[in-house]
Amino acid sequence: MDAGEITEWLQSSPSSIEKSGQRGILRFLNPGDYEQFLRTLQKSRSRSKNLQNVRHLGMIKAISFPLPNEGLPPSIIGKAHWEEDVPVSVHALPLGSVVTEKGIPWGVKHIQAPQAWNRTTGYRVKVGVIDTGVDFAHPDLRHSLERGINLLHRMALPQDDNGHGTHISGTIAAANELQGMIGVAPRATIHPIKAFDHNGTAFVSDIILGIEWCVRNQMDVVNMSFGMKTRSKSLLNAVNYAYRAGVLIVASSGNDGRIGDIDYPARYNQTIAVGASNQQRKIASFTNRSGLVDIYAPGDLIVSAWLRGKHREMSGTSMATSHVTGAVALLLALKPGLTPAQIKSVIKKSAKPLRNSKASRMAGELNIMRMIKAAELL
Repeated sequence: MDAGEITEWLQSSPSSIEKSGQRGILRFLNPGDYEQFLRTLQKSRSRSKNLQNVRHLGMIKAISFPLPNEGLPPSIIGKAHWEEDVPVSVHALPLGSVVTEKGIPWGVKHIQAPQAWNRTTGYRVKVGVIDTGVDFAHPDLRHSLERGINLLHRMALPQDDNGHGTHISGTIAAANELQGMIGVAPRATIHPIKAFDHNGTAFVSDIILGIEWCVRNQMDVVNMSFGMKTRSKSLLNAVNYAYRAGVLIVASSGNDGRIGDIDYPARYNQTIAVGASNQQRKIASFTNRSGLVDIYAPGDLIVSAWLRGKHREMSGTSMATSHVTGAVALLLALKPGLTPAQIKSVIKKSAKPLRNSKASRMAGELNIMRMIKAAELL
């Protein structure tokens, strides 16, 4: 493989590419080729603006870059896998109203989290939340937050400019019962990874960098409340890498109301795929569902933290996913050695059957007391 040829090809990106926003991912099949390319890139980088837009995805031996005009150089064929670096969106329906309701939200009560708090509060479990960041000044989250990382602006705090990440973090680990709200695992630690911009959009490469950060910083569980329709081999490789490293990923099924199909990365076997249920213990109408959903959890009209210290009601499989991530934190504080496969098995086995669920093979609803009981039998 000719590393110099690839470097020249990358320099041919038109300057207008930033406007079109199209990016690609090139995954090297031989680690030696990847190392050689990085050395060549390092030498040429200072001389080319386009090469400064090339990002390393070291965990999967790949790079992400603005798409050049020309087709792949011949020396790459058979030695690297190319795919488009597609945009990904957070999974939430249109915004609900700002509310003054405080205390323990219905979803947290519904999954029986409060009954478990005399045994486990998620103490010191590290939760990575790959999302839009978090409101660091929110009184409900102040005691639950670590610095995390901002992948869009490396020197800045992962401050939330959208609201979605703050809402997710509140359901997982808010800890301000007297003046605010309390989440599923109030003593777990949230590490916000800002991969999504103010519109709630990211590239697949941002997600991969987020997963890489979570593995390197030894997160116990990672919340991924977003999805896409396209299958990405690069994202699958990153999810597999995390799974083998003992880092469990919890992902949302999507909000298109599709039957027989769910979004990626929830579709990958190595994640826990979450659908949304409502207060009647039925599957929420908006949730994507199929035999690939592992568990349902409250996702309809969920009150949680919002920007500028507020609280907001939101619906979506995103909200369901954060309940499951909180439950995993409670479980891991109680039984720290559990592997991702064991956790997934316990959550599925201990699920409570949903109302009107005709198919016996269908996943049930999250129940923390049943989950703890099932884990004790391991």
